[in-house]
Amino acid sequence: MKFADAEEKRIYMTQQPVKKLVCRLAVPTILSMLVTSFYNMADTFFVGKLDTQSTAAVGVAFSLMAIIQAIGFLFGHGSGNFISRKLGAGEIEEAEKMSAVGFFSSFFMGIAIMLGCMFFIKPLSYALGSTPTILPYTVSYLRIILFGAPAMTASLVLNNQMRFQGSAFYAMIGIVSGAVINIALDPILIFTCGLGVAGAALATTISQYLSFVFLLIMVTRGGNIRIRFSNFKPSLHLYQEIIRGGIPALFRQGLASVATICLNHAASVYGDAAIAGMSIVSRIMMFANSALIGFGQGFQPVCGFNYGAGKYKRVLEGYWFCVKFAFLALSGLAVIVYVFAPQFVTVFRKEDLEVIEVGTAALRYSVIAFPLSSWIIMCNMMLQSIGKGVKASIVSSARQGIFFLPLIAVLPYFFGLKGVEFCQAVSDVCALTLSIPIGMSVIREMKAADTENH
Repeated sequence: MKFADAEEKRIYMTQQPVKKLVCRLAVPTILSMLVTSFYNMADTFFVGKLDTQSTAAVGVAFSLMAIIQAIGFLFGHGSGNFISRKLGAGEIEEAEKMSAVGFFSSFFMGIAIMLGCMFFIKPLSYALGSTPTILPYTVSYLRIILFGAPAMTASLVLNNQMRFQGSAFYAMIGIVSGAVINIALDPILIFTCGLGVAGAALATTISQYLSFVFLLIMVTRGGNIRIRFSNFKPSLHLYQEIIRGGIPALFRQGLASVATICLNHAASVYGDAAIAGMSIVSRIMMFANSALIGFGQGFQPVCGFNYGAGKYKRVLEGYWFCVKFAFLALSGLAVIVYVFAPQFVTVFRKEDLEVIEVGTAALRYSVIAFPLSSWIIMCNMMLQSIGKGVKASIVSSARQGIFFLPLIAVLPYFFGLKGVEFCQAVSDVCALTLSIPIGMSVIREMKAADTENH
């Protein structure tokens, strides 16, 4: 759909049938998330052809990439949530200010991260979970990846701001273009040019800057708000809104990174093969989760626009549709992955039987609880989109923070490597028990508000 201006888009988002609208917006976001995850997996796949240390190093470095992405999500989700609600309420000027503040702040933050991490790259590598044998590969990978930090944070803001404005298709073009370039460059730089693990990092960094350029072009189309430096007027109020709307995404992504670091440390006790195996499983589950997150992202602009317009019934209709559909889809996917777990792991590392054994066990444990994420993720996205920052932060912190971090410290003590392998599944069950009452409390609030409006 093409829109001449923001008002035309607001009418469309608040009047079209909800299920149809969610599905239409979800298709490009799912595709965008899957392709993005696929090119994250591409590094693991191609580097896996080199050796176990290189495979493990990419897994270790990925946790820092996740932290950088978390900063981008903070500004992207925080500004995007605010923009969608303001557009739903018809307050265009406020939305324009937020678009500029979110974008430029994230770009400057990316520069600060790049410079800061460069000075402490070796101790940083150890802190991320690297072992002495993996360290040279980790440092080689990180030195290049860090140059892409400004493009990574700013691209995530552009992507999310367009998505929250209902322009998921344009956001998808920018993200997918960079991902395809990364996948094409990986084998050329790693093998043809003989750069090894550094080639994988260079491919990723080049693709990030090209994706950034594509997104800058896409943001000028589809009736989206134009980002102008003249609108960059930082204020305490706007940063509070960014934090309120973006902190759940920061927690979700940031704690995922912390969880990966702790997972690497826990696995390192059992050798490089254990780190490599858990790294492969993390990438596979990230790919599967990306489809769920993409589907939820199709719901978020519908949620934000209609909540801002006071149409709570439409918000709830979209929420229940997403939860039910996601649960059925994830249940089917879980069965397939459980049955073919060894084959999935072998795609990344054929030569090391120990890596395959660890990865297969961990993958099977993880998918058993996978369908539970349908409620956890959708609940978090709804709370985030309607500005319930505290509750959204609690839900987003549950899976890989509140429960995972103490469990990864305790379970290996009692169960050894098996405790590392099934830690995420136990954490998912605990997270569900916490998120159900939180989500239901907000659902009851919206039902009551809808009754009062009518």
